[in-house]
Amino acid sequence: MSMITATVWVPRGYAAAFPTKYDVDEHELARISKLAKLKLDDANEELVQAQHNSHAEDSKADDDSDAEDGNSIHLAQSKGDADDDLREYDLEHYDSEEVDEDGEAVSMFGNAKSLAYHESNAEDPYITMPEGDEEDEEREELQILATDNMVVAAKVEDEVAHLEVYVYEDEADNLYVHHDIMLPAIPLCLEWLDIPVGKTSMGDTVDQSLRANFVAVGTFDPDIEIWDLDTVDCMYPNAILGQGGVDQKVDSEDGKKKKKRKKSKKPNDDYHVDAVLTIAASKNHRTLLASGSADKTIKLWDLSTLKCAKSYSYHTDKVCSLMWHPKETTVLLSGSYDRTVVAADMRAPEAKAPRWGVESDVETVRWDPHDPNYFYVTTENGVVHYHDTRVIPSSPEKGTPVWKLQAHDESVSSFDVNPIIPGFLVTGSTDKEVKLWNVQPSGPSMVISRNLGVGKVFSTTFGPDAEVGFRLAVAGSKGAVQVWDTSTNAAVRRAFATRVAPVDGEVTERIVGMEDDSSDSEDEGGVEPGGESTQGGNGWESMEED
Repeated sequence: MSMITATVWVPRGYAAAFPTKYDVDEHELARISKLAKLKLDDANEELVQAQHNSHAEDSKADDDSDAEDGNSIHLAQSKGDADDDLREYDLEHYDSEEVDEDGEAVSMFGNAKSLAYHESNAEDPYITMPEGDEEDEEREELQILATDNMVVAAKVEDEVAHLEVYVYEDEADNLYVHHDIMLPAIPLCLEWLDIPVGKTSMGDTVDQSLRANFVAVGTFDPDIEIWDLDTVDCMYPNAILGQGGVDQKVDSEDGKKKKKRKKSKKPNDDYHVDAVLTIAASKNHRTLLASGSADKTIKLWDLSTLKCAKSYSYHTDKVCSLMWHPKETTVLLSGSYDRTVVAADMRAPEAKAPRWGVESDVETVRWDPHDPNYFYVTTENGVVHYHDTRVIPSSPEKGTPVWKLQAHDESVSSFDVNPIIPGFLVTGSTDKEVKLWNVQPSGPSMVISRNLGVGKVFSTTFGPDAEVGFRLAVAGSKGAVQVWDTSTNAAVRRAFATRVAPVDGEVTERIVGMEDDSSDSEDEGGVEPGGESTQGGNGWESMEED
């Protein structure tokens, strides 16, 4: 099983030209040791709880009947026999180190103290390859040009969760995996951050004049992890937002042994207690990050302290989509499985926020970047709504959209508004179709519908720069990413003729991708790049193939 649940673009010029290798110094080693200890403590607590429950069940079963007492005696005798059989292997001293005649410990590699040591590899006669040549070659392989874009994909492959960091070379029609990052749980959402976030969450202030290349990841775990995309082979995140981060900070305040706080499933004001379904970074207030969760709450995080600044409860079901207003920088748009959309000012949590209702569970909410008085809503029933924020209904069910579109027969599982070309929309669905739309004053009209061979479509995102404004990254349940240059499609060129650069002669359609070679992917019913489509479970809980 292989799938990609989310993708995000990195604008040009933000990725480091030469990403650095992960360096474990003393400070970093102490940090990751604390993180590892927290995870080990969690595992030990779960083990002790499981053993306690098992003993309780055994005691209850022993009291049920005399027959079960007999079985217990028989099991005890069997266990005694097994202990006799294992005694000859002396497993009690399995981990004890053997010593030689001189009292030195015997190990697989002998006594390391007796080995020859050279301060420089140049002095070692057994190292014949020049060190500089290998480093230069590796450095060149990691290089990212100023004309390259990064595309980050949240992927699950054979039950292993990780981020795949792609480099997209537009002029060369090339897409390749630059490096990957292992994750502790299935990723559900991504958000790119242009601000550096400290590695230790020790209250360091963030210098807002700096530019960085980070990504925030929401998973089935309630914590949000923040990773540096310019560091290769990183073991642990730079920061954790949630109880994991709180426990790490408390544990590192002094060296005294402190009682670890038990994880709570009850919603609170400090951290999420269920899966994080959506993340939204503020472009104007760069240290603010909003998150929505299956615990029905919205959290506002301060990235300078890595603490939750405020918690909001505008919805009665899972919060699945968030977006900050492009102009009114404190207004946050939120959509929920309670079938409502709220536009709330985060400065006034007690004020009554405008609320609009839709016919089914919300999938995505988006402000119109070209006219922020309007916003889009997509739903589980395959419908796209376009609302005017200046028309506030007296009750959610009385909300009337400017227009409504039945875009797909199944859920609109992905949606995006082109930030460069006005009126250019994309919808993706669990029906495996990707549709491009042209929104005019009279309403939306479909430009083209395509099956790009990614399976059920979970992510469709337009390029963030003017140079790649027509590029569309598409991914889904087959675990493959495709980057479609929509400007090479004849129908798109006709619909947006004034925005497409004129080209002499025939234009060949460009679709650049990396196919997933997983044997358990579904039947290859997609299309080849440039070909036409041959064919025409909902929500985050059910994303696997039928």
